[in-house]
Amino acid sequence: MSRVVVVGRSWRLFDEAIRIVEAAGGKVDHLDSVDPEEIAEQCRDADAIMAILAPIPAVVVERLEHCKVIVRVGVGFDSVDVEAARARHIPVCNVPDYCTDEVADHALALTLALSRAIPFLDRSVRVETWKPIIPYPIHSFENLTFGVVGFGRIGRAAIQRARGFDYRLAACDPYVDADVFSEEGVTCMDIDTITAAADILSLHCPLTPETDHLFDAARIAKMKAGAILINTARGAVVDNHALAEALASGRLAAAGIDVFEEEPLPPDHPLMACSNALLTPHYAWNSFEAEHRLHRRAAEEVARALKGEPLRCPVT
Repeated sequence: MSRVVVVGRSWRLFDEAIRIVEAAGGKVDHLDSVDPEEIAEQCRDADAIMAILAPIPAVVVERLEHCKVIVRVGVGFDSVDVEAARARHIPVCNVPDYCTDEVADHALALTLALSRAIPFLDRSVRVETWKPIIPYPIHSFENLTFGVVGFGRIGRAAIQRARGFDYRLAACDPYVDADVFSEEGVTCMDIDTITAAADILSLHCPLTPETDHLFDAARIAKMKAGAILINTARGAVVDNHALAEALASGRLAAAGIDVFEEEPLPPDHPLMACSNALLTPHYAWNSFEAEHRLHRRAAEEVARALKGEPLRCPVT
């Protein structure tokens, strides 16, 4: 029987997913750890690894004796050393499509809340100030440009939702053909143009060496004065300290952030002091349906690997 190790702090695979693995001849073990050395030791003889909230660095990959697949139980796979896995001829897979609608919905929820200054209006009612002081003007949506950086599944879903609110639509993605933008009725812009033009800029790009701190202090300074930044992608795409400075100074009107460089966000992080930052705890992905979809599709990928079948979502 093949040994399948599910790695991640305080996470357990749903029963439905366990049954899928067992039907393919696997036995599921849960390892409650995020320590690379412990993971390396406990997974040495694994036939498959399912990484939920745990790193799989080179020190783990290099000790694997006969692993058939590493499945990142989620969309992002930057926590897995893909190059080390490639060198060992171990496929790495992710589940890129389990929460497309949820993340797009969350991005638009943050956008709408901040465009209409809902957090400030709520606070004003609670302190009995019926004529609230809002630190930025509320504009008609038809006069605002909603732009996305990253025009893949989630970026396109966000654009579809924004279309219903009459925003002007723009997108940036150097890996998408120009015809796609035209078909979607979206203005294609490069990163510098969309940074300067967007009133609301929503990030939907993966974390890669190219996008790490893509929005650093210099780029944030090039954003339109009074713009709103939304990040439901990966935390390190944005320099969070530079973002906090731009929010505190009023250079940016507001930001809606679901992902952070440090998670959980430290209580003394400067973003915590920004009243114009709407913060959620890496929860854009979440719905009852999405969570079950995630576990099921990850388990199905493991089952394919154990049976020697073609993999659905290899990233190597």
